[in-house]
Amino acid sequence: MKPRHENNLDSPPERIGKFQLRNKTVLIPAMNRIAAHLIAATFRSFGSNAVVLQTYAGLDLGKKYTSGKECFPCQVTLGDILLFLKTEQEQLGAAFDPENYLYFLPESDGPCRFGMYNKFQRSLEGVIEKDRMLDFRKASYIAVVVADILERLLWRIRPYETREGITDDFIESAMREMEMFFEAHGAGNDFGRILDELENITGHAKTLIDPAIPTKPLVGIVGEIFLRMHVNSNQDLIRVLERHGAEVVNSSLAEWVNYISYGQLRQNRINFRLSLRQLNFGGLKNYVHKIISSGADLLYQEITQKQFYNRATRLIDFEHDHKVGHLEKLLRKEDIFTFDVTTETCLSIAAILQFVKEGYNGVVNVYPFTCMPGMTTSAIVKPVMNRRRVPYLDTPYDGSFQPGRETAIRTFMHQVSQHFQRHGRKGIIQKQAA
Repeated sequence: MKPRHENNLDSPPERIGKFQLRNKTVLIPAMNRIAAHLIAATFRSFGSNAVVLQTYAGLDLGKKYTSGKECFPCQVTLGDILLFLKTEQEQLGAAFDPENYLYFLPESDGPCRFGMYNKFQRSLEGVIEKDRMLDFRKASYIAVVVADILERLLWRIRPYETREGITDDFIESAMREMEMFFEAHGAGNDFGRILDELENITGHAKTLIDPAIPTKPLVGIVGEIFLRMHVNSNQDLIRVLERHGAEVVNSSLAEWVNYISYGQLRQNRINFRLSLRQLNFGGLKNYVHKIISSGADLLYQEITQKQFYNRATRLIDFEHDHKVGHLEKLLRKEDIFTFDVTTETCLSIAAILQFVKEGYNGVVNVYPFTCMPGMTTSAIVKPVMNRRRVPYLDTPYDGSFQPGRETAIRTFMHQVSQHFQRHGRKGIIQKQAA
């Protein structure tokens, strides 16, 4: 009997449309491992089967089906999808049907970046039932914020841990615990229980810090959203920096989400002013509604994020997130770039300036090899950092192991240590238990 579908990786299905997620498997890319697991749990809470894709093992497939002109994260994410589908096809045989799977990948404006890869990779799209979409957006955003906080706990504790490896084990356990909480309570928007559990985790985390270990220099990370989050692609950069004596803070995933919302509000305001100059009253009414809607989204995100950070930092101090509006004001004051150019460059440059203002001892810019926003950031901030005598390092990646990488990091960390000895750090410092 001939199977209903004849599918292979060389001939993806031509039918592309919108499908309900129920009774289909949602594939979540592991750009940020903790966030991916919490978002998958949120999908399951809303009745959709969701799994986190194994990552980086399919890189050869990703390279095979790209031309080499795409940036490195495109090859990684495509390889993850193809490896999963290939494995499923081998296991299920004739029963394999690609229409049973939906790949979840966010999008945003810009010439490339993680948010645009779905234009190339997608085979199917799915949507949550319309009347539940708002609840899903709230729950998924909170999943991102909680994931950021768990990671900041990891980076805050690991350089000062009482026993080697205890922090990694603890955060892994905390992630699994939160995964169960989001699956059980996400759809009901019962975030009070999630907040309580987050506070319990934070309280336990504090006990893992050895107060006898001296405060270490503070290094901030900015750059392309995928690479700075994906530990395989950036060759576990944070752990490498920690091994050479740093405490590290990576720009958050929620910052990128807030940046997208902020960009929508900003563009709606620009369009409103244009309609006003043109006396386009229909346009004015339309953009007033859009300003209210996008402004409400951003306000909810900022208030929610602050609420969760405040709850988590009752017992242990760690760095809060930057407000995107503040970053634009800072960039406008410096007059070296503009948010009118909608790439991650504006966010990275502004975050670097804020790190310097907060007393960080060094900054690392992570980006794919040949990435336009990353190279633009580097070209603009290098002279700024030289004038302010703050150590700065570019770390482009393309999947290869560059022979000079270790030397560059060691040199950078020597400069960071010197900066720390001369100036100390104004950021969060370790506090001993009361």
